[in-house]
Amino acid sequence: MKPGALLASNTSSIRLEELRTVLKEPRRFIGLHFFNPVAMLPLVEVIRCDDTDQEAMDIGFAFTKGIGKLPLECASSPGFVVNRILAPYMAEAMHLAEDGVPLVEIDRAAEAFGMPMGPVELVDSVGIDVALHVSKVLGAAMNRPVPARLSKMVEDGLLGRKSGQGFYRWEDGKAVKPTAENTAVPGDIQDRLILPMINEAVACLHEGVVKDADLLDAGVIFGTGFAPFRGGPLHYALERGRDEVLAALNGLAQTHGDRFLPTEGWSDL
Repeated sequence: MKPGALLASNTSSIRLEELRTVLKEPRRFIGLHFFNPVAMLPLVEVIRCDDTDQEAMDIGFAFTKGIGKLPLECASSPGFVVNRILAPYMAEAMHLAEDGVPLVEIDRAAEAFGMPMGPVELVDSVGIDVALHVSKVLGAAMNRPVPARLSKMVEDGLLGRKSGQGFYRWEDGKAVKPTAENTAVPGDIQDRLILPMINEAVACLHEGVVKDADLLDAGVIFGTGFAPFRGGPLHYALERGRDEVLAALNGLAQTHGDRFLPTEGWSDL
C-alpha cells in the first residue's frame, strides 16, 4: 500500500488490536463493519482503538456517509455493538430449539415483538459459518459456550441461504418455512429471546463501546432492524421499567440458568 493509505477491516467480531500487530502504521487501521443484507441495512460500525488517529476516523466517517450509509463510532471490543447484542439472541434461539420448540415458532415470537425476522432465519441469512465464527470469538471473550449444532451444520455444508439449506430450505432467496403446528410454546419465549439483547446493550453502554445511549439504540435499530417503534433496546428497557426488566431477568436466571443474570451497568441506566 502507498504511504499514508488507510486500511480498514470488515471484521464482524475480532478486536482490531489483534489484527494490526504487523502494520507499520497501526494507528491508521480502522474497522468499517457492514451488515447483511448490505443493500437494506444502512449502518456501518466505524471502529477505533484507544490510540487510533482521529484523521483516520474522519476519513472513515466521510467514506461511510459518502456511500449513503450511517456511521456508528464503536470502541474496539469483541463483537463491537451489533453482533455482540445479537449473539445471545441467536444463542437463545438454539436453546429453545434444543428444548423442542419448533423453529418457526421461535421466529414467530420474535416477529411478534417487532423484529423484521426471527433469530433462526437471521442465522441462515448471515450464514451458519459466519455465525459460528462470531460465536467462537465472543465465546472465548465472554466465557460462553459455542452452540454445537452450528459446528455440525458447517461440517455438513449447511451454511444457510448461500448454500440453499440451513435451518430452513431456501428458494429464490427466501426461506421455505414448514407450516406451523399447533405446538404449545413456553410463556416466557419472548423474554428469553429479547431480554438477553437488552442486557447486552446495557453492558455495551456501561463499558463505553458506544458512548451515548441514543446512538446505541439507533445503531441497533439500523444494524439489526430491532423493532423501530420500540425505540431501541435501552429505550425499551426504560419504557417497560428498569425494575420490571431486572425482575424478569432474575426470574429467567432462576429458571433457565446464569446466562440471564443482569449485567453490570443497570444502576447507571
